[in-house]
Amino acid sequence: MTLAPTVADPATTARLTTPLPDLSTSARTVELTKRHLSRGRATLGDMFGGHVEVEAQGAWLTTASGERFLNAGGYGVLILGSRHPVVEAAVIDQIRRRPIASRLFLDEVAAVSAEALARRTPPGLERVHWVGSGAEATETAIKMARSQGRTHLVSTIGGYHGKTMGALSVTGNELYQAPFQPLLPHVSLVRYGDTDALEAELAIHGNRACLIVEPIQGEAGVVVPPPGYLKRAEELCRATGAFFVVDEILTGLGRLGSWWGCDAEDVRPDVMLVGKGLSGGIVPVAAAVATEQAYSAFNRDPFIHTSTFAGSPIAMAAARAAIETIDAEGIVQRARTIGARLGQSLHESVAEHAPHLVREVRGRGLLWGIDFAGAGLAGEMLLELIERGVVVNHSLNAHSVLRLTPPAVLTDGDLDYLESGIAGSLRAVAARYPTAHQLGAR
Repeated sequence: MTLAPTVADPATTARLTTPLPDLSTSARTVELTKRHLSRGRATLGDMFGGHVEVEAQGAWLTTASGERFLNAGGYGVLILGSRHPVVEAAVIDQIRRRPIASRLFLDEVAAVSAEALARRTPPGLERVHWVGSGAEATETAIKMARSQGRTHLVSTIGGYHGKTMGALSVTGNELYQAPFQPLLPHVSLVRYGDTDALEAELAIHGNRACLIVEPIQGEAGVVVPPPGYLKRAEELCRATGAFFVVDEILTGLGRLGSWWGCDAEDVRPDVMLVGKGLSGGIVPVAAAVATEQAYSAFNRDPFIHTSTFAGSPIAMAAARAAIETIDAEGIVQRARTIGARLGQSLHESVAEHAPHLVREVRGRGLLWGIDFAGAGLAGEMLLELIERGVVVNHSLNAHSVLRLTPPAVLTDGDLDYLESGIAGSLRAVAARYPTAHQLGAR
């Protein structure tokens, strides 16, 4: 029997590639979300104005109604903004040539992308294990630690490393852990930034321990540790023989105004977790980058920890293009420069309009948190910003903190718009709570 080549049905192609206006309407999207996704998610969408986003480019997103919003959120993914032309072109080219690999033969684009990442990680981190998300990178690091005999996990209160079972075990928030207990055994949490507590915990477990820590805690509300904390953590791990993992999923790739949060204190972990911005804002991709020793079990057996879609060609094309674009366009320096202006503006706006409503403004580079005197205030501020055409994020482990993670591709006009939106929103919330006494009364 001779098989004729398949031919795409023109009607089907047209249906899949033509915009569907009825699916873009708020009412239809809410209905489908309630029916097939999550009723809770639909309720949140309604709370945030019922907007349905249908397009994004650079720092801006557009809704079904044609409204445009400056996206200073995205949970840290969009360091290059949405659909950066270099990343987009690389992914489209890869789709046209070979979107999925056989997994039997060697893959050139995965190897070249690994080299591109390893060239920019701290010295000694040469081995790249590709995965599809930050949580998967955490799972990989836990397995690497186990392969080295480190069976006791140490993490920090408020730390966030993902919500798969292993990653959730070291995500220090009872709210997300409780429904899924029991999680992994042999896990302890210490207070973030407290080197004495960390020293005491590592002394108990010695070379059976694996420490997982963030350079700055993101979901905990942009918590910046005391100077020297990360370096001291490294020294304690080396002294006790503990395995050392630094989670740079949010903080890496220029987000803090340096390639990595590790760079500020010249820290060299056993494993570094990378994600979010590695996607170029287009295709999900993450990685665990390890030393030769940490990776040794994975070197011996390439099937010890695998995933069907990990290291897919289109993800690898996105990662390589993102890394090279960060280099070529001076994204790290842009993040440092824009972040300095944004941080100063946040402090000045809070001092001028709402000093009694905000406990603290903190952050570095393009990662900033506004810590309000209550979770309700953070929610009101979020809604006010949406009214002014600005999108930011709340913090999962600190509901009183609004988090800003704008892209490093902001123009001066974009930054003016963002600063104006923040100032106006602070004024509006402060008008409802003009004194701290009234805040307590309500």
